[in-house]
Amino acid sequence: MSLNLLGQIAVLFGKLSLLAVGGANSTVPEIARITVGEKHWLSASQFSQFYAIANAAPGPNVLIVAVIGAHVAGVSGGLVAIAAMVLPAGITAAIIALMFDKHREARWRRVAQASLLPITAGLVLAAACVLARQSDTGWLTLVLTLVTALLTWRTGAHPLWLLGAGALAGLLFL
Repeated sequence: MSLNLLGQIAVLFGKLSLLAVGGANSTVPEIARITVGEKHWLSASQFSQFYAIANAAPGPNVLIVAVIGAHVAGVSGGLVAIAAMVLPAGITAAIIALMFDKHREARWRRVAQASLLPITAGLVLAAACVLARQSDTGWLTLVLTLVTALLTWRTGAHPLWLLGAGALAGLLFL
């Protein structure tokens, strides 16, 4: 493993850290585009599998970057990826929190906060679309994706139950 590879991981996730409005899941489309399409560190199938593993594990949704970093450059790659994804955003959030506290009654603060909600929702929806496209390999997986999305939306079913049901359906039918 070269320092150049660790540097590439640090730069990639450091930049994406500053775009992670609403959490790491909002950057999933860009992570997929770069790691699968541009750098070819992962196949589309590997990306979807790593995303599922990272989200099934207890902990924050940022674990996907640690899994990718570890796959690309071992344990040090995972550590560099997670540090690069957390530190820039964390430092920026701390600075903004101080600024927001000083201007808690300002109109621009309320407007800024309100504008972040639809942006975050759009980024998370884009992430869901990317993952669905990469995961759907045929008509049956497409049906599973649509049924899971519908159940999540309409019933509020816990994602782990749906993940388990999908795994069972995969064992039985795929």
